[in-house]
Amino acid sequence: MHGIAAPQPYVIALFLLWAALMKLLSRRMRAQAGQTALARLVGAARAVPALRLVAVLELAVAAALLLPPASPLEGTAATVLSAGFLLYLTYGRLAAPASSCGCLGTHARPVNWRGFGRAGLLLAVSVAAIWAGPYPLDATGVVVGLAEAAALLALSAELDRHWLTPLRRLLVRLRRPLAVVAPEKIPLEVSLRLLYLSPAYCSASARLTSDVQDVWDEDGLRFVVYAARERTAVFAVPLSDGDPSAVRVALIQEPALA
Repeated sequence: MHGIAAPQPYVIALFLLWAALMKLLSRRMRAQAGQTALARLVGAARAVPALRLVAVLELAVAAALLLPPASPLEGTAATVLSAGFLLYLTYGRLAAPASSCGCLGTHARPVNWRGFGRAGLLLAVSVAAIWAGPYPLDATGVVVGLAEAAALLALSAELDRHWLTPLRRLLVRLRRPLAVVAPEKIPLEVSLRLLYLSPAYCSASARLTSDVQDVWDEDGLRFVVYAARERTAVFAVPLSDGDPSAVRVALIQEPALA
């Protein structure tokens, strides 16, 4: 238990330092303070002073956690502050669902499950910090602390542009979702959409008297058959070319009945 509790003050302190510095030093944060849920709570004119006050509280708790001697009161203060964050998110979700929380930076996304998850994890870590005591860090504590820090970062939507967006771009490049698929796997709707945009279809559409009667694939082409006023219209739609002008049509005379 002591090995798990020992890193908690450091995890909380680093997180609170980061949050406080973002509120105090970020010009964008001060400029967009009126768009946060805090502005709904205290008024737009008081949003910036309120953010600074919260930052001062975060700095004070972080300093108490980092500086000796260790005391259960420090973990208790962090627990109260974390519980306040959770209540604030709940208020923001209910009273200003379209507003961001303004916790760690500027982004336009409203409070979501990730914000609640981060606040809940911070609260759990703060409760564990009450029993941290003056115990040295061991290997277990280091692993636990790094895992908690990684979870807090992953739950911070403010950092998505630094890791989540690049990761998604990498996955797109690796999976190649827009790569050419096998011709036999191309849906008929795709071929028909190309057909309807083609000059060949526009020139023959007035003659057509039926819906699609037959379809088959051959030599990289998809043949689509319609009835057309005593004739049969056969369209050849390329399977590997998205240019509508490449579509061809042949009007075949129906054989006379004996």
